[in-house]
Amino acid sequence: MITLITNIQELLQIRETSIGKVSGAEMANLPTIKNAFLVLKDNLIEDFGSMDNLPKINADKTIDATGKVVLPSWCDSHTHIVYAGNREQEFVDRINGLSYEEIANRGGGILNSAKKLNETSEEEIYEQSKIRLEEVMHLGTGAVEIKSGYGLTVDGELKMLRVIKKLAENYPIAIKATFLGAHAFPLHYKDDKAGYLDEIINEMLPEISKNKLADYVDAFCESGYFSVEETEKIMEAGLAFGLKPKIHVNQFNSIGGIQAGVKFNALSVDHLEIMNPEDIQALKNTETMPVALPSCSYFLSIPYTPAREMIKAGLPLALATDFNPGSTPSGNMNFVVATACIKMKMTPEEAINAATINGAYAMGLSETHGSITKGKKANLILTKPISSYYQIPYAFGSNLIESVFVEGKILE
Repeated sequence: MITLITNIQELLQIRETSIGKVSGAEMANLPTIKNAFLVLKDNLIEDFGSMDNLPKINADKTIDATGKVVLPSWCDSHTHIVYAGNREQEFVDRINGLSYEEIANRGGGILNSAKKLNETSEEEIYEQSKIRLEEVMHLGTGAVEIKSGYGLTVDGELKMLRVIKKLAENYPIAIKATFLGAHAFPLHYKDDKAGYLDEIINEMLPEISKNKLADYVDAFCESGYFSVEETEKIMEAGLAFGLKPKIHVNQFNSIGGIQAGVKFNALSVDHLEIMNPEDIQALKNTETMPVALPSCSYFLSIPYTPAREMIKAGLPLALATDFNPGSTPSGNMNFVVATACIKMKMTPEEAINAATINGAYAMGLSETHGSITKGKKANLILTKPISSYYQIPYAFGSNLIESVFVEGKILE
């Protein structure tokens, strides 16, 4: 099946050869072709270029994209899409003045989601989660990472990871699974933190490894959650089972989590709302991708990741949604890109790079996703007629997507 898209107003994120990531000043450069064509063969990108150089192509389907922009699908490297129920009441509690920490201290937050998840059948969790996955696909996401972390028991964590595996088997987009048993301490381990670490390391991880249920290991390294020392133990154990770390750090406090992530060569360190100069320095010249979650800052009214400082220091940056029931009940990457521009002062070029090529890097998908490169997956966004790609973040409340291509096919 050959699909030809012609007269594209502007084709974004073209890379002749596959690259891993863009960093620092490079993030301001978004390579594009105006008045372009794009050829898809089955599920891959076959060719692209200027309409002036369009070769004769015997296409099965031709799409005229006059006035429209084409770009690679969003790569959302940090989500918690698999969960049960919601936490609407906590949303109202925050409006009425309670903080995230106060809600957590009275049994809300992650423990609330864990209670709901463990009371819900695996089939029902799958049914709820697939609706959210389908929603983000229609919003332009073509690759996604999904974490466990609302089980906090051996059975609960395995149940979540099986649901993620089933989603990956039943949907055409790339899905990476992350084991986040170290999301919070269950109530019955409140006074026995070593006991819960032992359960994660000696009971959960062996089962997960045996059943090939995860690609990565994660921990919520934060005051009141997992200490740096505890996080290091989990990363070390995960690595022993072949799971590379991707960790939550610096959401509310800077306690040394970034340095720990770098020490264990974490693929990414995520959140980064609170960054000091030592944290930025620690990330320089490493293989670890910093990931910002601006819609979490928006929803919780907490600081935004200091993107300008980080990019000025030469760092790369990725953007992700943090889609979850408590702090970011949205998987809309278009809103993430807009919020990064509006609140973090990223340019549209930087934000699109962060949400495509750098997002792919942050889940180990640089070879197949994140750019318009021959041989990569034909996962694309075709916009409605727009004046320029600046309109994507500018018109932050509008749905500017006309079609989403997943594996070369238009999503119905």
